[in-house]
Amino acid sequence: MSSSKSNRNKKPHGQVRQSQVVTTFGPGALFDLPNHSVIVGGLEYWTKGDEIQEPRLVAKLKDLLKVDKLALYAPPPDNDDPFSPQKTGITSWQFPEWFITQGALATESGRSTRSRRLIPRSSLTKGKFIDHNKKAQPVVPIRFVRACRKGHIGDIDWFDFVHRGDKGCRRDLWIDERGTSGDLSEVWVRCECRAERPMIESTKPELRALKPCDGWMPWLGPHADEPCDEPSRMLVRTASNAYFPQTMSVISLPDRDEAVAIAVGQVWEHYLQYVDDLDDLIKERKRKPPVAEALEGIGNEEAFAEIQRRKQNRTAGTDKSVKQAEFDTLMACKDEIGTDKPDGDFYARAYPRQNWDEPWMAAVERVVLVHRLREVTASVGFTRFESSAPDIDGDLEIGVIRAPLAREISWLPAMENRGEGIFLQFKKDAIDRWHQKPAVKERERQLEAGFECWKTDHNNSNRKFCDLPYLFLHSLSHLLVTAVSLECGYPASSIRERIYAGEYGYGILLYTGSPDAEGTMGGLIQTGRQIARHLKAAIDLGRLCSNDPVCAQHAPENQHECRFLHGAACHGCLLIAETSCEQHNDFLDRALVISTVDNIGAEFFTESGE
Repeated sequence: MSSSKSNRNKKPHGQVRQSQVVTTFGPGALFDLPNHSVIVGGLEYWTKGDEIQEPRLVAKLKDLLKVDKLALYAPPPDNDDPFSPQKTGITSWQFPEWFITQGALATESGRSTRSRRLIPRSSLTKGKFIDHNKKAQPVVPIRFVRACRKGHIGDIDWFDFVHRGDKGCRRDLWIDERGTSGDLSEVWVRCECRAERPMIESTKPELRALKPCDGWMPWLGPHADEPCDEPSRMLVRTASNAYFPQTMSVISLPDRDEAVAIAVGQVWEHYLQYVDDLDDLIKERKRKPPVAEALEGIGNEEAFAEIQRRKQNRTAGTDKSVKQAEFDTLMACKDEIGTDKPDGDFYARAYPRQNWDEPWMAAVERVVLVHRLREVTASVGFTRFESSAPDIDGDLEIGVIRAPLAREISWLPAMENRGEGIFLQFKKDAIDRWHQKPAVKERERQLEAGFECWKTDHNNSNRKFCDLPYLFLHSLSHLLVTAVSLECGYPASSIRERIYAGEYGYGILLYTGSPDAEGTMGGLIQTGRQIARHLKAAIDLGRLCSNDPVCAQHAPENQHECRFLHGAACHGCLLIAETSCEQHNDFLDRALVISTVDNIGAEFFTESGE
């Protein structure tokens, strides 16, 4: 996929992988090309790749974005043929509009100072600054810009900043680095009229050093703005908090609703579209052989529910949460048969209990080996300064302030991953009984107190506290990822998790996938055949951390450590690659899995692992 800066010829200046466009470099993202600093343009300035079919995800996104029509397309592929009449790529607009020269170091009063001219783009000649000696000096984009939490972004008004609101002076500006650490307290903006101001003041909201946000959205093209009442905040354009893509993923699982929808569709036009109630359906099944044949094996209630969905223009399966539909399908998988061969986008079989029945597996209801799966991920919007993840049911929160990807949304960029996985279904009554223990309730109170402390620092967030069963399964999942990665042939960073926790049941799916292949090599499937041994290893990993007793005795509400969303969890035990975790390494506590050195009594597994 090629990118281009905004110029007359639209020449390509850089490339990124198609999958990176969805997860890292979508509309509104800031990054450096070889010769320019750019902001990726909105979807109106993209060409489309191949369409990706995933009706369940499209239906969810249409409800979320309040649009009637929506499609998913892969990002545009690169076209290496310079003579091709059809150009593909993504337009990227040059941003920011202010630059600095490459000045030399000077020593004043024993202090090293580097002074560099601060120059607007309009003062450049062919991309360089012509100084008073008529010499062309190379320039680089300024690393400081302004933004707000709604995603709006723009250049800092440097004259207003250095003169503290007085706009009368328009003399030359300089950036002084009065030290070698690069800390903002050592970076000063200076005017030749001798006015100066440290950049550290731009990070203090109470000083109101930056002008209020003007709602500018440069990624949507010229003159794109909207009213905004948010304060501007200083943003380092290369910082990790400059862009958080918000994505939604589903696994293409042929759930029961899909089979019912196909059956009803076969006889809809001639028979079932006239059915008004359950009695009419029963009569149609008795009187019309085509109806009875099409609905064989399907209950009257299931069929009538699909008839109602069709009459209300709703997509099959959208009444359920994203994860519930997947969970129901995985629960319905047949037992493994040796002669059965994987085929299609989804193929999964239950692994017989006699192959994994051990004492510590008593709470496991079912093990499913997912030989083939397809995950579709779509980009919905983005945030700045603070990320926003899907909730525990896989749905995106409606109240999140996300920046738009286009002026008018008619399609969204998406990508496909194909791979394999292991699914563990846990007995619902076993987890519910554990949840009612007094020690577990006390631990829940402590973890919720930590979350309330986190909310105090993030009062604009709509995030909710996860239920304790989810926290337990999430923590166990991280331990299992580490244990499985030692033998399955995949690094831990390539194994992803999906936690199922709700009234419908409890489970963990570990899976891996690649956008560049039709599948993977079967390493997780072979590891899944030894799942009892790996689960035992995962439990043992949770007993002791290299940072114990500090890790085990961490209090979530501790104001000094500021790890409010963690119990007994740190980089020495539970934290894994954030690309693998669906909660960005939050909501973790190994004390819920197995007894730690703190021995609080809230563990699900006993010391014997049972």
